[in-house]
Amino acid sequence: MDASALWWVACGGAAGAFLRFWLSARVAARFGTRFPYGTLLVNMLGCFIMGVLAGLLTLKLIPAQPWHDFIGEGLLGALTTFSTFSMDSFKLFRTGEWFAGACNVVLSMVLCLSAVAAGYAIVA
Repeated sequence: MDASALWWVACGGAAGAFLRFWLSARVAARFGTRFPYGTLLVNMLGCFIMGVLAGLLTLKLIPAQPWHDFIGEGLLGALTTFSTFSMDSFKLFRTGEWFAGACNVVLSMVLCLSAVAAGYAIVA
């Protein structure tokens, strides 16, 4: 691994972490914190961007370096929140909010997989 790859991942990670924090705070301010809408949004957005990136790379419309490192590893690694999604779902189940927990799991899986497919389809 060369120094430039580390630099691109670090820069993308900083941007992704900021974007995740900012978007989650905005969504929570608008819709509240009873349901993890912010986590769902950043995961869907990240999946969509991953689909677009995969399509662009597959069609060789952009070079793999530095875009895979910056977007795929850095930006999306920090933006998407599978561990947060898991904790949000666990807290809902643990506090007896089974329906909300199940909705979060199902919506996250269906919407995020659909977002990857949509992002890929737009490009490819």
